[in-house]
Amino acid sequence: MQELIVAETAAQVRAQVAEWKREGLTVGLVPTMGYLHEGHASLIDKAVSLCDRVVASDFVNPTQFAPGEDLESYPRDFAHDCALLQAHGCHMVFYPAVSEMYAPDANTFVEIQSDMTAQLCGRTRPTHFRGVCTVVAKLFNIVTPDMAFFGQKDAQQLAVIRHMARDLSYDIKIIGCPIVREVDGLAKSSRNTYLDPQERQAALVLSQAVALGQRMAAQGERAARPVLEAMTAHIAAEPLARIDYVSAVDGETMQPVETLAPGVLVALAVYIGKTRLIDNFIVEGI
Repeated sequence: MQELIVAETAAQVRAQVAEWKREGLTVGLVPTMGYLHEGHASLIDKAVSLCDRVVASDFVNPTQFAPGEDLESYPRDFAHDCALLQAHGCHMVFYPAVSEMYAPDANTFVEIQSDMTAQLCGRTRPTHFRGVCTVVAKLFNIVTPDMAFFGQKDAQQLAVIRHMARDLSYDIKIIGCPIVREVDGLAKSSRNTYLDPQERQAALVLSQAVALGQRMAAQGERAARPVLEAMTAHIAAEPLARIDYVSAVDGETMQPVETLAPGVLVALAVYIGKTRLIDNFIVEGI
């Protein structure tokens, strides 16, 4: 098995990628915030299947956290991350310090000036997607990948990055990969580690609500409202759950819709205790 290259500077990454490209090799990028799990592994697997060389970033990005959010407590385990990356065939991990990514007086940001970042997660996290776009744009500039891989669990993030890549003329193919779930249905998330045993059981209302909405759509329900109401009622019945949103939006623009047509995103965010979790499904051909 090839040894994983650990790069801590942008210069190291650029030099290695330049060497690969001189050899005519394609490069895939998997951006992560570390504390990797099977969901991240599935992104690496997809990238390895489509690209000659794969770079993963492992960086807890401070600009996408608002004051009072879990930046300091966000789980980290770089040794575990490296073991997972190597086991799944990743070739290089970019592990920068904050000072490598952001100068002390950095004040340049990438931000989408439309309502798509004000919907769903953007309602209560108004600066989140500015931070996401900024760090992803920087990673695109550093790695210059041919393809970049993102999970469908963060469906709004995926749509925002597609929009940004188009608007800024990045010659990068953005690949969305399916949600990976625990055996009992809970979507894989680094934040699942925050849950105590009672909260972990309560968190199943998210995937149960998703399954309920999928069933209703598959059975022919075309109006969004009754589906959202049924999903909301199911979640609200769990005492440990506090709903942030349950919404149906256009899968590309993130604008609210009233009809469940193919491509519509039905997404939810729910606090289980103090932990905020998300889940979603995309309406298929009906």
